[in-house]
Amino acid sequence: YLTGEALAAAGPYLDAANIDLKAFSNDFYVTQCGARLRPVLRTIENMKRRGIWIELTTLLIPGLNDHPEELQQLAKFIAELDPGIPWHVSRFHPTHLLTDRPATPVATLHLAREIGKAAGLHYVYTGNVPGDEGENTYCHHCRELVVERFGFSIQRRALRDGKCVKCGAPIGG
Repeated sequence: YLTGEALAAAGPYLDAANIDLKAFSNDFYVTQCGARLRPVLRTIENMKRRGIWIELTTLLIPGLNDHPEELQQLAKFIAELDPGIPWHVSRFHPTHLLTDRPATPVATLHLAREIGKAAGLHYVYTGNVPGDEGENTYCHHCRELVVERFGFSIQRRALRDGKCVKCGAPIGG
């Protein structure tokens, strides 16, 4: 997260930012990150207020930040700020200092994606699962596939001037 002063200095030069919203629990931030949740939320709100395009990423770690109630609260926070903010829910793989947890089940990512969509988010993506349907962008208005991805590659686009070719709805980003 950034202090208000740092954001004031860097903000005029930022067009976009991807922010890790690691959890929606202050306990998680304190125990896992040695930090606090509120400054992260404040940075997200401040960047949005400044007109910076933001995307949020949550690495779902089994047993630590993947409880459905917490994911519902997190998705609600994003939706209330702006339902067009993309939320990336990514698969955890045990490594380095956190090897006592298994990899995130893909079903957990799918559940988080459904929770985000139920909260009204237009764009919820699954990460670290190449080939998953959740990598793709769908029009939030007509549900047409507008960007098909595989991993980091774009396979197909159905956009014209940033709009869905089927219904003409603007697609964020």
